[in-house]
Amino acid sequence: MDVVVIGSGSWGSAFARHLVHRGHHVEVLTLTGAEATGLAATRENPAFLPGVRLPDELTFRAMDEAEIGTADLIVYAVPTQAIRDVATWVASRRSAPSLQLSLAKGYELGSLKRPTQVIRELTGSPAAALSGPNHAEEIGRDMPAATVIASVDMAVAERLQAAVAGDTLRVYTNDDVLGVESCGAMKNPIAVAVGMSDGLGFGDNSRAALMTRGLAEVARLGLAQGARFETFSGLAGVGDLIATCTSRHSRNRRAGELLAGGATPAEAAAQVGQVVEGFPTAYALHDLAARYAVEIPVTENVYEVLEGRRTPSECVADLMGRVPKRE
Repeated sequence: MDVVVIGSGSWGSAFARHLVHRGHHVEVLTLTGAEATGLAATRENPAFLPGVRLPDELTFRAMDEAEIGTADLIVYAVPTQAIRDVATWVASRRSAPSLQLSLAKGYELGSLKRPTQVIRELTGSPAAALSGPNHAEEIGRDMPAATVIASVDMAVAERLQAAVAGDTLRVYTNDDVLGVESCGAMKNPIAVAVGMSDGLGFGDNSRAALMTRGLAEVARLGLAQGARFETFSGLAGVGDLIATCTSRHSRNRRAGELLAGGATPAEAAAQVGQVVEGFPTAYALHDLAARYAVEIPVTENVYEVLEGRRTPSECVADLMGRVPKRE
């Protein structure tokens, strides 16, 4: 396949590297020409994926210089809030037969749309979604992992499965795009909550409780939107939740730790150095939960901290003081 990966962050770089090793011709599109030149010259992305060599076969080009009309596959490897701008750029440049694949995990603020919904709205064609416990730092080092590719068209999902699957990345298919994307988005604020718990010095019991009850609220809100229950027990659901809540690579967990240490959301995001998807997602889920009249207490507490209306310690009191319920 001729593949264009839009976005040169950690996940875009690691995924592009993986696709080259699968035998595809891959070009990564960057924001600036200087960035493309630097990546091509050094064969490393020190800002986002340090220590990982990028293959000589991988090419780089600035978006304003790129031609994507002959691409077989266009991969969106940008933050969720940038999907609309990128899809607008793609819309007039892609060929109708090209496949589209989103790696983004979140909801667009305002519209509350998932990335594939935004892509379809702007390009007029559907997009598949890839999601799972896939930290770029490990994919980039060929550590074994598994992921899910979801598409409403199973023939497309299976074609992408064949293109992406390799010796170090096992790929499953799913037609529950809503569920897979919801899982990928909603686990991020839960990881922020776990990070706050860790930052307050709490232990495994606290972490396990937050993850378990967090998964319950993720499933409640996902089911209310029309997702399938079994998706939440799979790789895109509990699998990604475990990785994001426990990994030293997790930006969201790290951001929660910083919040617990007294950092403001802006300071925490700056120290993490990359987009903390759990922050905008907490705002989107606050609105989404109101729309569907679903309780999401863990996420709601993260939202309250981001709004400056509650401290991480006060979140503990709020969660522990909730009316006792049957599990």
